[in-house]
Amino acid sequence: MLMIILSPSLHSFPPAEAIKSSHLDSYLRLPSYQASHSSKYRFSFRKASGFRNADECGFTDRKITGVCDPSLVHVAITLDVVYLRGSMAAVHSILQHSLCPENIFFHFIVSDADLETLVRSTIPQLKFKVYYFDPEIVRNLISSSVRQALEQPLNYARNYLADLLEPCVRRVIYLDSDLVVVDDITKLWITNLGSRTIGAPEYCHANFTNYFTGGFWSDQRFSRTFKGRKPCYFNTGVMVIDLVKWRRVGYTKRIERWMQIQKLYRIYELGSLPPFLLVFAGRVAPIEHRWNQHGLGGDNVKGSCRELHPGPVSLLHWSGSGKPWLRLDSNRPCPLDALWAPYDLYGHPH
Repeated sequence: MLMIILSPSLHSFPPAEAIKSSHLDSYLRLPSYQASHSSKYRFSFRKASGFRNADECGFTDRKITGVCDPSLVHVAITLDVVYLRGSMAAVHSILQHSLCPENIFFHFIVSDADLETLVRSTIPQLKFKVYYFDPEIVRNLISSSVRQALEQPLNYARNYLADLLEPCVRRVIYLDSDLVVVDDITKLWITNLGSRTIGAPEYCHANFTNYFTGGFWSDQRFSRTFKGRKPCYFNTGVMVIDLVKWRRVGYTKRIERWMQIQKLYRIYELGSLPPFLLVFAGRVAPIEHRWNQHGLGGDNVKGSCRELHPGPVSLLHWSGSGKPWLRLDSNRPCPLDALWAPYDLYGHPH
């Protein structure tokens, strides 16, 4: 089904957005109320409108029993003070476009702020659970990156979903916090992964060699990891993950091993993405590009405006340094930021 997202009718949907991809550098500074840890008490979000399943969902006559209920669609998003506004918008967008919103269970990964009460007061009907991710698990594994925001420990929480979530959760959709979903997320949920562990939109036209240093490609100890594969770039901000296979193979340890190698040999520059590419590139179940119209935040330095890629759109992703809420607040929005704005639940600081 082709979805035309540039229609003014999109603005009839309430605010929503997604989670954590990158951060604000240079002129895109956070407002003071977002900058400090104490700011968690100053956020003010308006209450989202109620939602309910359509008759076609078929579960209106029974109560979902908990996180292990087989009818649930599982979505994991990191949650922190800096990206809270984006996260709330992402969740809201998913609910607005879902045929069966009561069947969606959100797994929020946090490292510090106590945000559960705020989430519950903003979207009272939401099915969710908060999981604590200890930053110390990865602090000694993280290397410096092209942008400081990419070095934040919570960016690496996606590596540990198989450990954090209940064993009964067999599959999960992982989403960054700087995106909005404008289609029924169940369509993404039912992706056929085949024998693969993860599914994601691949971009094989991208120059894959650019994601690693010259030293990586010249050292056969490292570059031979791609022997027999046809690796393509994929963005880790939108993934469908088979947690059963992940746990069985132990992919977390494989990712950690590449992070250890990076500390010794500096084989890449881009934070949490390259270890995923090293482990999974060429072994990804392809998903339609409509599910990750990424790069709308521009590059990792200037955050310049971008246009949509040709084709239908189911998910808009502001990966890069430019975030729509910051550009809107500074009265310097890009044209596509207007597509994020209808999902923004943020009010004003107290």
